[in-house]
Amino acid sequence: MFIDRAIITIKAGDGGSGITSFMHFKGKVGGGPDGGDGGKGGDVIFVATKALTNLSDFYYKTKYVAESGAPGEPKNCYGASGKDLIIKVPLGTVIKDRQSGNIIADMFTDGQQKTVLIGGDGGKGNAKFANARRHAPHFSQTGEKTETKQVVLELKTIADVGLVGFPNVGKSTLLSKLTKAVPKIANYHFTTLTPNLGVCEYYDSRFLIADIPGLIEGASEGAGLGTEFLRHIERTRMLVHVVDVSGVEGRDPYDDYLKINAELKKYGAKLSKLKQIIAANKVDYFGADEKFKEFKKKLRGKKVVEISALTGKGVDELKKCIYETLIKLPPLKPLEFEEFNYSKPERLSYEIFKEGETFVVVGTLIDVLKRNVVMDDMNSLAYLQKVLKDRGVITELRKMGATDKSTVIIGGEEFELID
Repeated sequence: MFIDRAIITIKAGDGGSGITSFMHFKGKVGGGPDGGDGGKGGDVIFVATKALTNLSDFYYKTKYVAESGAPGEPKNCYGASGKDLIIKVPLGTVIKDRQSGNIIADMFTDGQQKTVLIGGDGGKGNAKFANARRHAPHFSQTGEKTETKQVVLELKTIADVGLVGFPNVGKSTLLSKLTKAVPKIANYHFTTLTPNLGVCEYYDSRFLIADIPGLIEGASEGAGLGTEFLRHIERTRMLVHVVDVSGVEGRDPYDDYLKINAELKKYGAKLSKLKQIIAANKVDYFGADEKFKEFKKKLRGKKVVEISALTGKGVDELKKCIYETLIKLPPLKPLEFEEFNYSKPERLSYEIFKEGETFVVVGTLIDVLKRNVVMDDMNSLAYLQKVLKDRGVITELRKMGATDKSTVIIGGEEFELID
């Protein structure tokens, strides 16, 4: 099964929680806090590999979660960090954020890596909260929770040359003659349902050729296989436009040529500007000579190579023309885009909403406090009140009309406002 587009859900590992622990050993009473910090959660890393040719692995599995960090341990021991999750994708895979459509990475070269999500930070153990006034904190910090994201994977085939043309004009047969590829070949439309790749060798040079299926009139608007595979042409440096000049399908070769170019232009101006060599195929058919002369005359000096993909006539000349064209063209490059990265939310910010006589405080400051505060510990609650006062939350509540005994909801818990 060939899959060139997939939507998957990814999540970095949560941070491990710190623990509350105190030293206990013979002869030592109240040895002090020794709770260790939790480990960092694993990252989600995409790696490009030439060992894969399509995205079929993501058809069956669509959710990927990195390992979470381990909780801290007594004796100030840190929890182990979660293992990074490595997701391998084929060369040419473009990773996009599903919600915004922004491009995160273009996995262009073999071995290229991109860290898309970063694991959550581990929580602090109670040993980190001890100070000159708080000798025995009975609370610790939970690990940072990470968010789930959805990304779109789009495969854009990386090839030097793209073979385009109507179905059944002989593109697959030509690919088998130009390269050692063995595509499925049969005498009916849409024999080729997936892009086929092959390496063409010309003396000491090698270049990659892709047979792009599915082009018919209206393809850019969804006809036939529609735009299913048009994206694969975007990567090519040049095109070989294969035209059936035999007329056995009852179509006019020049009309076919114009229709395919019109579809390329509708899909994107970039495709219509790619350098083209026209391969006039099936010249071995009876009566094809006259049709070829008429076809070439209408092209007004454009480069046309007379070939028979079936017999091999003209294939060597076509190889030479492709090579001479490629050496004048710039090499393939990754997409140019403004890189989008998932970032952790800014910490220590907050908003206050008034709902009737109740005040609700939300924001990243509250998220951090929820991790730090244990509601049934007086020392921990005193820490909460101090932070709210130092960060201006209490002052802001007063400005919004909160009075003594007003109900304030913080992190899902209800409190009465007391300075």
